Amino acid sequence: MKDQLGRLLDITQIPKRIISLVPSQTELLCTLGLTDSIVGITKFCVHPEGLKTEKKIVGGTKNVHFNKIADLKPDIILCNKEENTKEMVFALEKIAPVHISNVITLEDTYQLILQYGEIFNRTMQASHLVNSIQYKKGELNIDNRIKKVVYLIWKDPWMAVGGNTFINSMLELNNCDNVFKNSTDRYPVLTLEMLKELDIDIVLLSSEPYPFKEKHISDLIKLLNTNTILVNGEYFSWYGSRLLNAFDYFKTIRWLNN
Repeated sequence: MKDQLGRLLDITQIPKRIISLVPSQTELLCTLGLTDSIVGITKFCVHPEGLKTEKKIVGGTKNVHFNKIADLKPDIILCNKEENTKEMVFALEKIAPVHISNVITLEDTYQLILQYGEIFNRTMQASHLVNSIQYKKGELNIDNRIKKVVYLIWKDPWMAVGGNTFINSMLELNNCDNVFKNSTDRYPVLTLEMLKELDIDIVLLSSEPYPFKEKHISDLIKLLNTNTILVNGEYFSWYGSRLLNAFDYFKTIRWLNN
């Protein structure tokens, strides 16, 4: 068995004790019926609700308590190329096999789900989930007009989403032309002066990782004189089972459908 970086995993039996260091992957495990097998999660694993009160918190996505992880005696640790660091992975590999995901497109998501199905003996559930997500995607009927957008994820400094990201793939599904899709940086740092010079139809403010609120909308509209809306970042950035609801959510976004 290989992970999404093509790394061979030394797994001889179905893992029974799982540590997940990626929130969207934690939710995916629960959807696949593996909640009881999860022994450790991050402080950002907020879905499903209440899971954080049941499982051991081993840190965040960039910094973890290796001693806590070792004490849990995991059979496998689940990471992500973007969310977790190389240094973490090297240290974690001394504790247990580490599976690393690398999700940029929907196809990558499908592959990850099916890999988990094989690793954890949930092939039927994984196949059903992939089919359900594909069906939901097929129901998406977005206005064919291309909208030029910037998707902001941070303030002070301002940061946007570039190309080669899962968020950019979700924007493309919504017929959005990300003005920073060709940036050499996956998450370019900007100034408001730079944004003023761009021909943008819509500014999207993500609810995460920076907690943009409604109050930020009026401020940007005044500064940029451009349609600005707040969007639920989970539906643009959480791959896995959150996609079951993402496509219905996309239909509700006012400026994406007008």
